[in-house]
Amino acid sequence: MKYILFLIFGCASLVASAQDAESNLVKLGIKLPVPQKPVANYVNVVQTGKLLYLSGKGPTREDGTNITGKLGKELTIEEGYAAAKLVAINHLAVLKDYLGDLNKVKRVVKVLGMVNCESNFTDQPKVINGYSDMMVAVFGEKGKHARSAVGMNALPSNIAVEVELIVEIE
Repeated sequence: MKYILFLIFGCASLVASAQDAESNLVKLGIKLPVPQKPVANYVNVVQTGKLLYLSGKGPTREDGTNITGKLGKELTIEEGYAAAKLVAINHLAVLKDYLGDLNKVKRVVKVLGMVNCESNFTDQPKVINGYSDMMVAVFGEKGKHARSAVGMNALPSNIAVEVELIVEIE
């Protein structure tokens, strides 16, 4: 009986740690940057009830420079994937700043990924996978989300990708 209880409680703690977003960041070696201030008359986050709507973010590095260029012309799918991953890290920084603890995220609900690309580029989902893969790596099952990945003729400042996010909090 003790062995069965140990197995049950042992498994529960393993599941809980697998869903610990803060610990997962550490395991992934990710240090969140200071969230960027909005560049115009808007805010980074709007909360309504238990939902947070995060404004579109781009692939801005810690030094303030952006990953720029069009997919299918100046950038490869792999470079776009890395840009989308960076956007996810920037959104995580906004969430951490707003919530104080990423474990308050109950569910990543919806991702809208916009890819700056040539008109004949059709691999937008492969690019935005960088964002989605990061959310699942940090939040586990709670990071799986509904998503749109669309191509754009142009994005602000020629950034490679821009992503909007909706999350549910506890």
